[in-house]
Amino acid sequence: MATTKEYKDFILEQLNLLDTITCKPMMGEYLLYYNNILFGGIYDDRLLVKMVDSNKKYNMQESIPYDGAKPMYLVDAVDNKETLREIVIETCKDLPSKK
Repeated sequence: MATTKEYKDFILEQLNLLDTITCKPMMGEYLLYYNNILFGGIYDDRLLVKMVDSNKKYNMQESIPYDGAKPMYLVDAVDNKETLREIVIETCKDLPSKK
């Protein structure tokens, strides 16, 4: 099942506290970048972020975005813009920027 446009738009609205969010389509799903750092994506109407040391403190559940992929963290706090903002910033602390 691919992500719906409505869910993608909802997530982007929830991330509007961050100025430099970009969203790129990928085979019916979406990759998410903050300051040119790939931090996660929207898969099957779920927001997932990469697993890094700096975001472990949020105790998020592991989830697989698609068959054969590495596990990621499922973000349940999509209704809380402030928490969502913190999770994205913390996740990006441990990730390299896009070249």
